[in-house]
Amino acid sequence: MFEMYKHAERFLPQNLRKKAFGLTIIPNWIGNSDCFWYVKESSDGKTFMYVNPNIGTIKEAFDHEKLAAAISASTEHACTSNDLPFSSFDFVNEQQEIVFTIDDKSFKCDLNTYSIESWELKREINRDSVVSPDGKWAAFVKDYNLYVRSLESGEEIRLTNDGEEKYHYGCSLNGPLDNSGIRTPNKAPAVLWSPDSQKLLSYRVDHRNAPLLHWVQSVPLDGSKRPLLHSCVYPLPGDSDDVLPRLEPYLFDLGTHQGTRVEMDPILLFYYEGPYFWAYWTKDERIIIVKPERGFMSLTLCEIDAKIGKGRVITEFPESVFPWSWGGEPFIAEMNQPEGFYRRRPSQFARWVVDDGNELLWISEQDGWAHLYLYDGRTGEKKRQITSGSWVVREIRYVDEENRVVYFTAAGKETGRDPYYRHLYRVNMDGSGLELLTPEDAEHEIRFSPTGQYFIDSYSRVDLPPVAVLRSNDGRLITKLQEADIAELSAMGWRFPERFKAKARDGITDIYGVIYRPSHFSPDKLYPIIEGNYSGPQTIRTPKSFLAGTFSQDQALAELGFIVVTIDGLGSAYRSKAFSDFSFKNLGDGGFPDHITAFKQLADRYPYMDLSRVGIYGASAGGYGAARAILAHPDFYQVSVAWAGNYDHRTDKSSWNERYMGIEVGEHYEEQSCCHLARNLKGRLLMMHGDMDENVHPSSLIQLVEALIKANKDFDMLIIPNATHGHGNSPYVVRKRWDYFVEHLLGLEPPKEYEFGKD
Repeated sequence: MFEMYKHAERFLPQNLRKKAFGLTIIPNWIGNSDCFWYVKESSDGKTFMYVNPNIGTIKEAFDHEKLAAAISASTEHACTSNDLPFSSFDFVNEQQEIVFTIDDKSFKCDLNTYSIESWELKREINRDSVVSPDGKWAAFVKDYNLYVRSLESGEEIRLTNDGEEKYHYGCSLNGPLDNSGIRTPNKAPAVLWSPDSQKLLSYRVDHRNAPLLHWVQSVPLDGSKRPLLHSCVYPLPGDSDDVLPRLEPYLFDLGTHQGTRVEMDPILLFYYEGPYFWAYWTKDERIIIVKPERGFMSLTLCEIDAKIGKGRVITEFPESVFPWSWGGEPFIAEMNQPEGFYRRRPSQFARWVVDDGNELLWISEQDGWAHLYLYDGRTGEKKRQITSGSWVVREIRYVDEENRVVYFTAAGKETGRDPYYRHLYRVNMDGSGLELLTPEDAEHEIRFSPTGQYFIDSYSRVDLPPVAVLRSNDGRLITKLQEADIAELSAMGWRFPERFKAKARDGITDIYGVIYRPSHFSPDKLYPIIEGNYSGPQTIRTPKSFLAGTFSQDQALAELGFIVVTIDGLGSAYRSKAFSDFSFKNLGDGGFPDHITAFKQLADRYPYMDLSRVGIYGASAGGYGAARAILAHPDFYQVSVAWAGNYDHRTDKSSWNERYMGIEVGEHYEEQSCCHLARNLKGRLLMMHGDMDENVHPSSLIQLVEALIKANKDFDMLIIPNATHGHGNSPYVVRKRWDYFVEHLLGLEPPKEYEFGKD
């Protein structure tokens, strides 16, 4: 098996990534123009490209050979034209010069003479502060109080003086890792500057009565043998509103150096970090706030008069929670910023302020499907439903306010295609003129230029390498930017995964998945099946893009001699409200009856799939799913490997679980706990968890362990010191996962203590 492990290691995501080029384009827009530069990767190295959409030109951003020669001669960094020692740069002086950084030292290069000189950056780069729009001030927190610092003189101005440890200004609630040495915390305050940089919105957090969870760091990173205790606020389902941390909004004026407590009810927090609200500061000094209520079953639209510091509730949207938005942001998140820091969260694309707050665009499931609605931003009254039909709006990508056109992605509208593929559309705000702008049968990732005149469309499927094109906002093709090069992938024997469609348990509903076969696959052999699982209902696991499909753990696992399948059943995201609501107060179902039904259909189609040997693995909600599957369906799943599972929803964060299990902790919480089914275990179960998991507390594992012991069941478990929630694909965890499936599903002896990265 050693050679098989060695072979499979080549297919790990980080190794496959080295064999493919031109997979992504990240545009770096130049000012507020439509021009941008991007990095083009090839097997020969990287090239910085410059694009002017207005004239349709693509060229090198500068002379790479001259710049490489200049850097080699003027600095200590010898380099070649296709391996310049920086990954980003800025144009300055009307694009006649560029500024770049090498090993924390900045340089400026004249693109006419290619002379290089040292350069001092004139901008604030600090994880501990937030810079004002005019670039003159930086807000920061010190000793629980809020300050601003002049970036011209260095003068510090104290805005508050009564902050204390559990009742402080501006800063998020500490998490368990903040003082552990495992990662560097972001200490930037949660503030939103006014457009004129003269005021800022922040808050004071009161968590004096908030419940805590405790983490014991058994192996301190300083080498000490005395374990360290880390405690943080961590609300759980069932906690009373009275004990939840709450934030009190404050307005601060730089002219008077004074703060004013906003007259409005405090905002409850459901997780550490926080807060959970989005804000927009209008030109007439209104601040529009959207905040979720407990359980995320509704959103409240509020308004603050920044002139007098008084707030009011405009309306509540009981059915307007974006269906796959479950969490809040770590800071006050400014709306209308889809390409900003918060783009990693789809919740940011669900609402958009129009006409400086006089109107709001909203995504809602009011008619059973996620669609666009237009609301009056001052009264909260619904003006109209903009889109409709048996398909879902996924994201608002850009709004042309002058012409009253909305650009958005949606899925399921094009017949005969995978209903999860996002396409870009545009529609007038009166509901007319709906038009498809990206016709290719694929998953589309869209990035608009600052003016909205152009967008970059990167499209792919798990069986179609990425193609990136530049289009005008009417969908007209301007130019192809790049096409992925996967020649080296193909040369090593890698093969595309297979997309498939099956029927759910009802025999009617179509569900979708992907099959991974080993590169040495033979239809004459009989293969054990492993399900790659994630049952969190806020998303799906089945990849839709080439990157997600290729660079996953599933292919490497298949190379050991398995067929790996991932599928999304009833209760998962991005379909109708009824489809998604199947998981409400029903997370224990996990879609597994659908998965099992689909596996049987696949086995009929492909006789080499051995349904007498089925395993499952997953992490986080997928860890819960992996354990739940082998306990709820012990006659189908024989082997399970779970990482960081939230095995009992009463032991996990209220912000996530109440969204899907409800606020009231009733019998359904007990019934859907894995502990409740511990007596059912028949197969082999391995559970792994980090002792510093900041997301799902390790007690979730320990309580399931207790239940299994009480049921007199054999199982395996592993605690990883100093491992966080994101360590589920760390080398040791991956190796233990491989070993477990090889031993208990293949029936072979794994190589002893295989080590990745060794020749």
